[in-house]
Amino acid sequence: MENLSTPVDYLPIVIQLAIALGFVVLTMTITHLIGPKRKTTDIKLTAFESGIEVVGNARQPFSVKYFIVAILFVIFDIEVIFMYPWAVNFREFGINGLIEMFIFMGTLLLGFIYILKKKVLDWNN
Repeated sequence: MENLSTPVDYLPIVIQLAIALGFVVLTMTITHLIGPKRKTTDIKLTAFESGIEVVGNARQPFSVKYFIVAILFVIFDIEVIFMYPWAVNFREFGINGLIEMFIFMGTLLLGFIYILKKKVLDWNN
């Protein structure tokens, strides 16, 4: 016998969404009503950086090498995350799991060699 879902089966999900949305609206309303009221002036809206006056335009181009290194760190950090479950279940995977991990590591190694050839990690340029 086939078990068909009916709209009544989704009622708990709708109730949970309504409660969550109600909580957000209620919390934001209460904090707006009882929270501190501040008057902002033009001076408070100006850019502030360590007490130093702003010099030049903020929209000038700058090096993004820091962000590239951060993205590369995340990529290789995720590699390590994938290696933990593989290492725990290494014996169950057998030789096929070993070959698949070598393919995975080889692909990442090729990407790292590509990064080194493009001199992405060279901070002097």
